[in-house]
Amino acid sequence: METIEQNKMLTQVGKGTPMGELMRRYWQPFAAADEIKDKWTLRVRLLGENLVLFKDRLGKLGLIAENCPHRRASFAHGIPTERGIRCPYHGWEYSHKGECLNQPNELDNPGFREKVTTDGYPVQELGGLLFAYMGPQPQPLLPRLDGFVHPGTIRMLGRSLLPINWLQIMENSLDPVHTEWLHGHHYEFLKEQEGVKVAISTHHKKIDFKEFEYGMTKHRLLEGHSEDGDDWKIGHPIVFPNTLAVGNGDEAARYFSFQIRVPVDDENTLHLWYNAYVPPQGMKVPTHLLEKVHQYTVPFIDANGEYIVDNVDGQDIMAWISQGTIADRTSENLGATDRGVAMYRRMLKREMKKVEDGLDPIAVVRDPLKNERIDLPNEKKKHHNSDGFASFMLRTHAKYSPIAKDLVKVFEGENHPGIQEAQAIQAELSKL
Repeated sequence: METIEQNKMLTQVGKGTPMGELMRRYWQPFAAADEIKDKWTLRVRLLGENLVLFKDRLGKLGLIAENCPHRRASFAHGIPTERGIRCPYHGWEYSHKGECLNQPNELDNPGFREKVTTDGYPVQELGGLLFAYMGPQPQPLLPRLDGFVHPGTIRMLGRSLLPINWLQIMENSLDPVHTEWLHGHHYEFLKEQEGVKVAISTHHKKIDFKEFEYGMTKHRLLEGHSEDGDDWKIGHPIVFPNTLAVGNGDEAARYFSFQIRVPVDDENTLHLWYNAYVPPQGMKVPTHLLEKVHQYTVPFIDANGEYIVDNVDGQDIMAWISQGTIADRTSENLGATDRGVAMYRRMLKREMKKVEDGLDPIAVVRDPLKNERIDLPNEKKKHHNSDGFASFMLRTHAKYSPIAKDLVKVFEGENHPGIQEAQAIQAELSKL
């Protein structure tokens, strides 16, 4: 249980708040690189700030506060220059760093120009995603996590804008037992109502959590499983502060899977699913699958206004949103199986204190040698994948991907029944 003040400290992400300052020490993803390919500007809301991503005449990207300091018009309709962007209202020009470069129709006054600077943030691309750093300089390195830099992968990006605080999404990742019930018994109950008997739930005998250089690892021992299995021995990581990495597949179907919970503001979160699939050795992959990050929206409400709970991610979203816009932690009652949640909250408070003291928090990367490629500790033979690549993919957000059927072909062959199921899902989506 947290007090009202503690809950605010953990959930508020605006500039100057303890959590907001912690989040600003990390690079945050906010869009796919392709989204700015055929346009000059893109509106962005991140950590409670309204921003505009822009491309200058030389192709360099910048991210600045949306409203011009002069008369508050939006840079979303700005005019690109070779050094930055001009406000469309009166032509004041700003650099990528938010410096006022010139003020047409005004006598040049360097002191005045310096006075009307605005917020400008660095942008970098990695693995087809754009990341922003909104903290103090000198900026850290953008972490080169394994799945973002592995060569020759088929990449896709699912997204949902969820009307809830980021923390209750992240805390779900420190709660292994919920899978037994939400994705097991609850799903079995749904199928029972359809007259179908399924048995996919497995009892958790033990759970554990360990801190490592970049965050925490989560471990589970399921009924009938060995302690030598990957789920218990290796587990999978929560990369501090707001990323979950979920398994690396196995020899037959290797992949990297990330869930990134990006705070838009206190009451909204951009949830990103970034998957990178490693084609089987010797497999000739169609060029169009490799040339870009394939994007899609993950729906969570159906035409009747009900939660879509026929897939793992939809079940999670239902549980997250039903806690309220910002979960009331003053009225919760944690049990022994919630020790991962409690450990994560302690880490957040500890790292906020480091920032307050002027220190780098955990998982901030500054050593280029360490950052050539960061290989995360991650299970390969994950229990959730035991029913095959196509079956698991079509029970998750991935079924909404425009390349779902192509992935099934690559990993399961041309005649797998999952191809027809993926095609049917895309046909339904096209009607929406």
